[in-house]
Amino acid sequence: MTDNDEIKIAIPTGSIILHQTLLGDDDQPAATEESAEPDALTCTFLYKRIAEQLGKVVVGQTEMVRLLTVALLSGGHVLLEGVPGTAKTLTVRALARIFNCSFSRIQFTPDLMPSDILGVNVFDPSTGEFHIKTGPVFAGLVLADEVNRTPPKTQSALLEAMEERAVTIDGVRHPLPEPFMVCATQNPVEYEGTYPLPEAQLDRFMMQIVIPYPSAEEEVQILDRVQAGFRSQDLNTANLEVAADVDDLHRYRAETDAVTVAPEVRKYIVDLCRGTRESRHIALGASPRAAITLLNASRSLAAISGRRFVTPDDVAMLVVPILRHRLIIKAESELEGHTGESILQSVIKGAAVPR
Repeated sequence: MTDNDEIKIAIPTGSIILHQTLLGDDDQPAATEESAEPDALTCTFLYKRIAEQLGKVVVGQTEMVRLLTVALLSGGHVLLEGVPGTAKTLTVRALARIFNCSFSRIQFTPDLMPSDILGVNVFDPSTGEFHIKTGPVFAGLVLADEVNRTPPKTQSALLEAMEERAVTIDGVRHPLPEPFMVCATQNPVEYEGTYPLPEAQLDRFMMQIVIPYPSAEEEVQILDRVQAGFRSQDLNTANLEVAADVDDLHRYRAETDAVTVAPEVRKYIVDLCRGTRESRHIALGASPRAAITLLNASRSLAAISGRRFVTPDDVAMLVVPILRHRLIIKAESELEGHTGESILQSVIKGAAVPR
């Protein structure tokens, strides 16, 4: 492989550059601006389309866009954490339009009941029979807004849905739409009237995406768009286009399934997860489910990068968003100023990188 084997694809937003590394003469090159359509069923092209369309409603936040694409291709759920007004809800609403899938929004409140999420059996006097009235969880993309504002009993109503893609109502199991994805949001700075998410619930989320404030330049662009007529309440003003339908998504996921992970890289994943369990700062480390999640997400990241194999860099880039919300840090370590991210960075540095 030579230096000429690397092709750069510039996304029109001007904020993301993808790299395609060729494996050999028989491999197909990445999609470019001039030849995108022939490669429209590659994950690289899908990522480009998602970035283009989300870029119409969200300025910047390129890391969030990349991680959302990885979660979507991996069939995982995401927890979006950010202060109010950083486009968390707007992003999920736009994502549902881009994939033309069914969408529902659940506003979590202290008085929300499990039946408000799952649904309930209703008696029909005319037939003398019960029939199910499905809840908002029966959608392709579910927005669980401010998920930490409801008690654990109601939060747990999502556990079966997120893990098994089905819910049980009065002893009867009902499958959920496929694909099924939960995008939950929470505010990291408001604690009054909130309930911490149980560890079992957090472990069902593939990744936690922390959304920062935009830069000064990006914030000026936001105001420019509003001045030009964009209204976040009405996504019709953004002229969003469908990037893929459900059938296309199945084909994209098949491409990620074909990405290979060398034994050395698989051992690297295990070493990283075990490193969290052995850290003196962590009371509860990453579970085997976390290792599986890291493996699957790494394959999706490699696919959108145009590669058919996973590199150690792919794994290292995903360690923080995939593992930080699964850790329980010891109280004394928190008092010393250690955070999940800082501890994970130490774990990464301490793990032997395969060559």
